[in-house]
Amino acid sequence: MKTNFLGLPLKSPVIVAAGPWSRDGESIRRSLAAGVGAVITETIVSEPIIDVKPRIAFDGLGAQNIRLFSDVQIEGWEREMEIAKSNGGIVIANVSAHTPSELAYLAVKMEKYGADGIELGLSTPMGVDLEVVASDPEEVYEMTRYVVENVKIPVMVKLSQNVTNLSRVAKEVQRAGGAAVSAINAIRCVLGVDIDNMKPLLPTYGGYSGKPIKPLGLASVASIAQTVDIPICGIGGIDSYENALEYIMLGASAVQVGTALMLKGRDYVRGIVEELDRWGQENRIDDVKEICGKALEKLKSFEEIKIEPLISHADNSIACSADCNMCINACMYGSLSRTKDGGIKTNSQCCTGCGLCTFVCEANKMRLDWL
Repeated sequence: MKTNFLGLPLKSPVIVAAGPWSRDGESIRRSLAAGVGAVITETIVSEPIIDVKPRIAFDGLGAQNIRLFSDVQIEGWEREMEIAKSNGGIVIANVSAHTPSELAYLAVKMEKYGADGIELGLSTPMGVDLEVVASDPEEVYEMTRYVVENVKIPVMVKLSQNVTNLSRVAKEVQRAGGAAVSAINAIRCVLGVDIDNMKPLLPTYGGYSGKPIKPLGLASVASIAQTVDIPICGIGGIDSYENALEYIMLGASAVQVGTALMLKGRDYVRGIVEELDRWGQENRIDDVKEICGKALEKLKSFEEIKIEPLISHADNSIACSADCNMCINACMYGSLSRTKDGGIKTNSQCCTGCGLCTFVCEANKMRLDWL
């Protein structure tokens, strides 16, 4: 399934996100070989910072990462880009800085070294200074404008979910001439506490990523898509081709995968690309634009929702385990119970149609229907 993103013809809408898995030319080259549409470099800065140890933690659901930036000097990226693109492919450079001029300097350098596009990293969950920039629409406008005016390649801006004015910031990116926005960056977190030693799992705040942040990413992409006309790259918890489609149907023209690659490897990402292609062939969808935003059309404001007389119904022709009472236990209104023959029945006087039972039932026997 192809897409046109940032004016670049991508053979797949799946892009490898910025991160330590894109730390140098060889890492990028290997990711490109997995069949993705493009790869984004690890965040490039003027003065690399030495890594702390340990710096990545995982709780079985999501990961906390406190690695900040690439440890390759900007001049070293000339050689790394040569290696990265040695077998072809599209590479986007992620750059970060505290001033418009420094940001433009890095972007110009990476354009000279062969980058096909620029992603501006204007936030980091590890500190507070860049988060202030990320939440200031005027600062984002100036940063974006200055880079756009100094390079000829497309520029997108990576937005933080740790702000309350995401749509307004996206508008300023568009006003500044940004070609696209990507959302969202990792979420500021403390992953957990080692209660035996009474200390946090990692010694500072970090970026939380992985499957648990997908709902935040989906909401961010949807709200941005309802606000601006420039393309969006969806990021956050993409672990399957279905997740990629969710983002696309809510308005993304491309998606980024990072934590899934870190935890499961490049072959796993290749599988996401291949499954997405298979789905496209089976559904006769050749281009992302054919389905982009299709679910967004059905996303309403709360005030637009019609109140309908729906209640829970059980399809007792579908068998379920007699030991499973998930739907009954989850019913806050006490409307579900077992029949003598082991089926599920609904007390229509108690059921309020909340719908929770339809999601917790692993046998898919529960549905909402007219009273």
